[in-house]
Amino acid sequence: MHPEKASAVGSRNSLNRENRNEYEEAKQIIDEEVDKIINHIHAKLPPEVLERLDVMGSIKSKLHNYFNQDFQNMLNRYIVTMEDEMAKKFRDLVDKEENRALSKYTPRGITDILERIGVADNLNTAEIERSIVDMYGHLQGHIERGVRDLESHTNALLREKSDVGAFVRGDNSYAIVKCSFRDNKKRPKTVMDLKLSISILDSELISPIYHYQVPVTSLIKDVVAKNIHHLIDAEIDRVSAERVEANSEPLGDQDKLFEKFKVLDKYVSDEDEEVRYQFVAKRFLDAVDGIGAEIDGQDYDALGIRENIKKIIDNQNIRNRGFNTSVNAITGILDNSRMGYQFIENYKNARECVIREYEDESESRLPDERYSIRLAYYDQEQLLSLREAYLKQVEELDREVQHLWDVCDGIYRSDRKEKGYDDWETLSEKMLSGAASAPESGKRGAPQSEVAKPEPVKDEAETRWNEISFIAPDPTTVDEKNPTLEHKLQEVSNRFPLMTEKMVKVFHDQNHEVRQVVEKRLSFLKGQFEEFHNQINPFHIQPGLLLDIDIVSIKKKQTTMKNMSNVINEFLYSVSKGFSDEIFLGANDQGNFTLAS
Repeated sequence: MHPEKASAVGSRNSLNRENRNEYEEAKQIIDEEVDKIINHIHAKLPPEVLERLDVMGSIKSKLHNYFNQDFQNMLNRYIVTMEDEMAKKFRDLVDKEENRALSKYTPRGITDILERIGVADNLNTAEIERSIVDMYGHLQGHIERGVRDLESHTNALLREKSDVGAFVRGDNSYAIVKCSFRDNKKRPKTVMDLKLSISILDSELISPIYHYQVPVTSLIKDVVAKNIHHLIDAEIDRVSAERVEANSEPLGDQDKLFEKFKVLDKYVSDEDEEVRYQFVAKRFLDAVDGIGAEIDGQDYDALGIRENIKKIIDNQNIRNRGFNTSVNAITGILDNSRMGYQFIENYKNARECVIREYEDESESRLPDERYSIRLAYYDQEQLLSLREAYLKQVEELDREVQHLWDVCDGIYRSDRKEKGYDDWETLSEKMLSGAASAPESGKRGAPQSEVAKPEPVKDEAETRWNEISFIAPDPTTVDEKNPTLEHKLQEVSNRFPLMTEKMVKVFHDQNHEVRQVVEKRLSFLKGQFEEFHNQINPFHIQPGLLLDIDIVSIKKKQTTMKNMSNVINEFLYSVSKGFSDEIFLGANDQGNFTLAS
């Protein structure tokens, strides 16, 4: 655009400007505005300045051109905008009328149109039908889930009591490792303590979790293995779709399993390197062998193979994605459920996160409604270490309790000997050893020589029952690999009331020095044993994500317990794929059909 030309053209002009003289249309307005400015300049500037201004050309013509340019641009933009809006409304009106006309077609007419477009071979609606079925399936799943939640809440209200089913519902019950309801030690009548532990296996996690120290080689192999299984599933789906198109039954679960075994040789092999390394070259795996989460700065080479492979893995965030997703899920659900927390500590490298409603840990200063959550990931190596420590702790508790048992038994025997009273042990020993005379078998007043004396009884069989707990069965191979230790823990638990009973029988004075020392030790060991027994037995969990929750709630309100129930179920649906048995579901469907009919 030239400033001295008599007309200006905008970036886009109107479509209806062919027979118009835009300059004449705007001349009157532009001339008036230019004259106003010229008069203002003549009134303000002296004559000598005005003469110099006119040396290079007329001021009026320049102002006229600039005003004309701006005015034409504004006018063009306004007209073009109005035309666009009118065209859009016109197109919408045409589309509406066309849709109204198309809606008059009958179903027979639609069938004729589809047949004209293509026959069954050209127009295949299998994918569309499958998509519709999937959409209805997801919708039905959400509806069933909502109905189950409503039924669970209704049943909980009707029962008017709390149980394990108040936390995890239906298809997620298998994930419970431990759940216990106990009366609070300080307020047993009004407050209860709840312990809930949920284990999510590695195979059930939607996003897999890896430890921070896992080697890069393991990450690459896991990614490749996941890709291989995706390819196998896609091939099986293609085979199943071909059977459906051929009017045959789709592949069942067992058929899919055997088909996967057939195609597995195409992707994996222990001998053929061409098949084994078809996705990732062997030299790449050899280059990153032994590399963990970090590379020493002295050995770092930005152009090296291992550094660039590690950078690709780190950019995908495969190492941290799974655990970060779990932490985001639990914290987001807590926020949405209005269950705030004042303390959170995320041990990122250790894959552990601790969340508490209150920062203070002193029970005397905490309210009766509170919770604490511990989210941790364990692999097989960690579980082996935990199990070894668990066995050692059980042995130490058993040894200390047995030591206290011997002390209490010694005090009881000394008191029995000093006071000369009998119990079953001394009485049976006297009667069966021949030290005491048997009851008279003849007439009253019979001579002493005629009184029969019992013969001593020799206990040839070794006593196996300690009268504290029942005899445990011999451990099998399964028990040796997965010991529950419940029998030993039950025996230790049964010793505490027996020791308390002996101390009450021996000492009538509660302030006796020996009794206070023994009862103090007894109370300490009992508290430590209960705390240990309330923990999770590592032999009961498998590698995966562990959710450990401790709740303190008022029995009549149960506010924290009910809110935490929703948090747990939403968290499981967020991070776990869950478990379902097709045979079990089919049996349920048949049962429901039978009842309905």
